[in-house]
Amino acid sequence: MGLITPTELIGVEQLPPVHFIAIGGSGMNGIASAFLDLGYEVSGSDRQDSGYLQALTKRGARTYVGHAAEQLGDARTVIASSAIREDNPELAEARARGLRVLHRSEALGSLMLGRRGVAVAGTHGKTTTTAMIARVLTEVGADPSYLIGGSFLGSKTGGHIGSGDAMVVEADESDGSFLQYPAEVAVVTNVDPDHLTNWGTPAAYADGFVRFATKPELKLLVVSADDPGAVELVKTISTRTSPELVEGAAAPEIITFGLSETADLRLTDLELAGGGSTFTLTDTRRGTGGQVRLTVPARYNALNAAATYAVATYLGGDDAAVRAALGQFGGTHRRFELIGTVNDVRVYDDYSHHPTEVANMLTAARPAAGDGRVVICFQPHLYTRTRDFWREFAAALEVADEVIVMDVCGDREDPIEGITGALVADAIRPGTATVTYQPVWDEAAPTVAGIARPGDVVVTVGCGDVTKVAPKIVDELRRRYGS
Repeated sequence: MGLITPTELIGVEQLPPVHFIAIGGSGMNGIASAFLDLGYEVSGSDRQDSGYLQALTKRGARTYVGHAAEQLGDARTVIASSAIREDNPELAEARARGLRVLHRSEALGSLMLGRRGVAVAGTHGKTTTTAMIARVLTEVGADPSYLIGGSFLGSKTGGHIGSGDAMVVEADESDGSFLQYPAEVAVVTNVDPDHLTNWGTPAAYADGFVRFATKPELKLLVVSADDPGAVELVKTISTRTSPELVEGAAAPEIITFGLSETADLRLTDLELAGGGSTFTLTDTRRGTGGQVRLTVPARYNALNAAATYAVATYLGGDDAAVRAALGQFGGTHRRFELIGTVNDVRVYDDYSHHPTEVANMLTAARPAAGDGRVVICFQPHLYTRTRDFWREFAAALEVADEVIVMDVCGDREDPIEGITGALVADAIRPGTATVTYQPVWDEAAPTVAGIARPGDVVVTVGCGDVTKVAPKIVDELRRRYGS
């Protein structure tokens, strides 16, 4: 896949009609929705039907299931993600016809021009934090534009063009896209080496965040005071002049957040209970803040809320109004999302696909289970990531009571000999979680349903097609026990 090279952005009005390859993707559908909000002609294709695809069709986009050259129609610009291969028939046809071909990040960057950009980055937590900022700004009347790599619960889009001057975007570091965005505010939730197939080394990955956090147009950097990688980022940019900085550019204001005593925005009295939390948030610089009550679970969401508070108050939100609005955030699609409950077995779906994310997810699952067990159905995503992190995945999963490990979802990658889900399953130490390796995809749901018992919390985990297993588990439980 490789890293993209930032380009000079083109005014969005010059792009239509636009055609999206993989328009139903978690990141692409939001950009397509934004173009529709602006009244532009949109078409696109995806390899399979989905709720995202159907929602775009209802809004007036011309959509197709499957890829074919003739589907480009009269498009002037074709937009594709890093996952699209050069032999894709639509991409090949676009190049043959000399159409403008943009990476998805270039299209997103064009939408940001003329707006107060807020770019949310980090190895983990980008989607939830982006959505939380967008929701809070909406609740306090700012009507922001936003582009999320997912969607709010109950929604079928991650994109919206609002009447306000702020635009909140999820800034993906996996392929270097986050270096493309013209942002006034940058958020870094954490820095934890990932996507090393693209970046090469952990040092190169960390340096990408340095470049992101020192872009010349940046005025505010909101960054974790708890995460070791984020703390190192602040140290680096405080002692080094980035080659990205232009002469005369002012260094951005830095606001840190977290449980650390050194944090500018400090969380204290944190209490986690069931599906939410309460804590006191104090702005140690200004002496403002107060109690916050969230309806989404886990410590990491409390930290996301602190980052959100920093951004929303910087953009003009009232302290008390922002804290109240945080309690209105209900979560996002595939982030510990409840799919169904049968016979007192609750089935959730979660997008976690990095060892740290899996460990964090389990901190939400454990209190939610109460006296019940935590049953995880885990699907490793990508052969390269499994090759690099199988030991770390196993260590994270050991906190569960029961673990069902599926085979690797390779997605855009070709198989690597010897890299299977068995690597993860076999590395889980005896005496910790009980492990079942189930390499047959169609057998995953019956296997999980056979293990689950009343009171358990079941979570399907991964960013591949394991998400389709969760409703199948619910159906299988209903078949066995009734609705």
